[in-house]
Amino acid sequence: MADEQLADVAVTGLGTMGGNLARNLARNGYRVAAHNRSRHRTDELIGEFGHEGDFVPVSDLAELAGTLRRPRRVILMVPAGAPTDAVIDKLRGVLESGDIVVDAGNAHFEDTRRREATLREDGIHFVGTGVSGGEEGALHGPSIMPGGSAEAYAALEPMLTSIAAEVDGTPCCTHVGPDGAGHFVKMLHNGIEYADMQLIAESYDLLRRGLGMEPAEIAEVFATWNSGDLESFLVEITADVLGHTDHATGEPFIDVVLDQAGQKGTGRWTVISALELGVPVSGMAEAVFARGLSGDVDRRSAARGVLRGPSETPAVGDRQWFVDDVRDALYASKLVAYAQGFDVIREASDEYGWGVDLGQMATIWRGGCIIRARFLDRIREAYDRDPGLSSLLVDSYFRDAVIAGQAGWRRVVATAAQLGIPVPGFSSALAYYDGLRSERLPAALIQGQRDLFGAHTYQRVDRPGTFHVDWAGDRAEEER
Repeated sequence: MADEQLADVAVTGLGTMGGNLARNLARNGYRVAAHNRSRHRTDELIGEFGHEGDFVPVSDLAELAGTLRRPRRVILMVPAGAPTDAVIDKLRGVLESGDIVVDAGNAHFEDTRRREATLREDGIHFVGTGVSGGEEGALHGPSIMPGGSAEAYAALEPMLTSIAAEVDGTPCCTHVGPDGAGHFVKMLHNGIEYADMQLIAESYDLLRRGLGMEPAEIAEVFATWNSGDLESFLVEITADVLGHTDHATGEPFIDVVLDQAGQKGTGRWTVISALELGVPVSGMAEAVFARGLSGDVDRRSAARGVLRGPSETPAVGDRQWFVDDVRDALYASKLVAYAQGFDVIREASDEYGWGVDLGQMATIWRGGCIIRARFLDRIREAYDRDPGLSSLLVDSYFRDAVIAGQAGWRRVVATAAQLGIPVPGFSSALAYYDGLRSERLPAALIQGQRDLFGAHTYQRVDRPGTFHVDWAGDRAEEER
């Protein structure tokens, strides 16, 4: 094939996300080799959207390799796990040293680290890349989080930045770090997304059940909130969802949707990884558990009508006051969730030697992705002021914002408990805030208990060393 006929990049896996990413590349002037396990899907995509750019349909991976200019650039958009490994195994047989494989799916970062090490033995670059923004983002400009070698990113940067979202002239794409860094950061993005969505859902529930507001009224509240500090994609679409009327019944759309939330695993991965790193992510964990509870149909059915709520519930006083309190609780809890997320990224970066720039992560999340929000600029500014910031919550802006909102936050959590409305996100965020600021925690008692039943030892506040009490004997203290 003549050089001018060769494709610049290939996309294999032309589902909704893969197809839209291929179209995005073609719209930006790249000649795209399009491949899918089913040739029918390839022909369908090009038949419908071939006018948008230059596509080269291919039937198998060997043909795909022969269609690409060197170094070859192949983007995988296939399901995570075994399907990704199967495609990579086939690509190893047709690619050469110096070629680049980009996994743009939601892979687990440990799988990415393994794959990167394996392909490195062949001289092939493997770039685990987080892509956020859903199908619209994939087509019009997502937030892109590539990991892998600096050499591979240098070869991909012009292409990736050209298709990424852009805010204030800055592409929402940067090199995150080596091997699994890109997919780890995308995983944390999704964990924060879980927490954010749970907090928004709790806000809706409080306004609906606590004040008796109709969905259309609550939609107006969220639309108002979206013009201030809470401005974000998720708050914006919440107003849209709550304002929508079901065409079939004429009822509010929210009332005809089954209250069982799905999940694809990235939230669980985030919580497990945080536990392994020893970083508390209570907001994300509660969001994962809340989704699990929503789908626990058998237990919910058994409890309904059997487990009683409060015998007396207070009347919520001033309506606007309560709406404002919920707004303050939402903002403060969101700040806690983001702070916890960035804590995990920093800890993982230190653990794996990735060198992740936290301020840059906030920068590339400002556009294209699901958690894009106005206060991401504030996060970037906080890390600009202090790259070694121990917690976002001690930065002057976040400290002041949370302190200013805590009175309403506390009233909301207390009122929700009295009303019998579950707010695990708000409650856990407030508990984390109070735990973080406490001079002393009851962990001292836990250490005493552990030493008594298991001789696990403890440290003292007045002198260094590790100690144990002879609880079964004379209760003398000995240094271990």
